Amino acid sequence: MLHDEVISRLRHILTEGEIAPGAKIPERELCASLGISRTPLREALKVLAAEGLVVLLPNRGSRAAKLTQKDVKELFEVCEALEATAGELACPRISDEQLREIGVLQVSMVEHYRARDLLSYYRCNRLIHESIVRAADNAVLAGFYESVSARIRRARFITPMSPEHWALAVQEHEGILNALQRRDASGLAHILRTHLRRKREEVVQAGFAEARHY
Repeated sequence: MLHDEVISRLRHILTEGEIAPGAKIPERELCASLGISRTPLREALKVLAAEGLVVLLPNRGSRAAKLTQKDVKELFEVCEALEATAGELACPRISDEQLREIGVLQVSMVEHYRARDLLSYYRCNRLIHESIVRAADNAVLAGFYESVSARIRRARFITPMSPEHWALAVQEHEGILNALQRRDASGLAHILRTHLRRKREEVVQAGFAEARHY
């Protein structure tokens, strides 16, 4: 398995919560499942440590990084700015086909909301946000976005919501689609910023971030 592929597989395992935040990285099991030796695994872990997904422990292996409240604040601030910029760029650049696809995702997301299927709702939600970044057609922005969003993906798209917050999130997404359809760059940027700020508060309140590092 190539170095980049090992990194990609490990990144997926960590961001999707297959290894819980704060848990020790099971190196022996990962080597067996990935079909690699300890050396390439540890080289990949060093890269993921630089990305903030792993904490290396001297002579004691490594752990999946656990976000602090400061981490959440800073990551969401950057993600907020990136998504707002993506929205501004996407409005004049998005194709009719991309708009149609986001509209289809919006319909599916609302159906999952009505069925109270939070996991499926979040899958559609995430695809909508990623589609807007893709529609911005800016590789540099997309690269930064993937790096930042990877660190908060599990918390952002698994956080439980009260009925009131959930209804408000759906309403905000209707506004996001409407602004895209109208090509309203400043309006979309404003809605995305508000949407991300509210999500940051939900993540902290739900206990996905601790006061300080372990």
